[in-house]
Amino acid sequence: MFAMCSATDSFDIALAADGIDICETMFDGDPSEPNYQSKIDFNKTFAFKDFELIRNPVVYEFSSIDMTRKRKINKETDYFSLKEFSAKWDQVPTMLTQNHTQLVKGFMGQTTSFAKNTIKSTVMILGDSKINGEARYIHGTKGKGMFTFYGGHDPEDYQHRVGDPKTELDLHPTSPGYRLILNNVLFPAAKKKKQKT
Repeated sequence: MFAMCSATDSFDIALAADGIDICETMFDGDPSEPNYQSKIDFNKTFAFKDFELIRNPVVYEFSSIDMTRKRKINKETDYFSLKEFSAKWDQVPTMLTQNHTQLVKGFMGQTTSFAKNTIKSTVMILGDSKINGEARYIHGTKGKGMFTFYGGHDPEDYQHRVGDPKTELDLHPTSPGYRLILNNVLFPAAKKKKQKT
């Protein structure tokens, strides 16, 4: 599974809150359960743990997972680095981080990046920003499958807003940010070669 922007944390929030009414009256007509935060089950999530849900309906945020409001980076210096992996020992992360550069231009979204203290220890950070201490690109396994979460909305539109025109992909043929998306689209087609013994 590959997810970007708010599909990343909202998916895990929904899993953790399975069977718990976390919706306030304005969303479903009845109040949320009392003390619902203490009932959240982080064992059900893919990537995140120990996050606090944001209860204030006027705050444009779901939980403490996302770093958007805590970021202290301006557009000109907003970059994140891809980790290096051994193609011999770490084939999957190597494929997912394959790019023509290790430095990727940052971009915003409903969920821009992930607070490292909310990421499970079993999840691999593929790309992060040391300046801000945030993860931007993560990968892990769940059951018999794998997932990759990528923070931000549009790699070539720094603050893509509702109603903005779509990005013309033809204008960005060598975009490192789009390359990471393409890696995830192509990744399932990769097959191991049979070894001669």
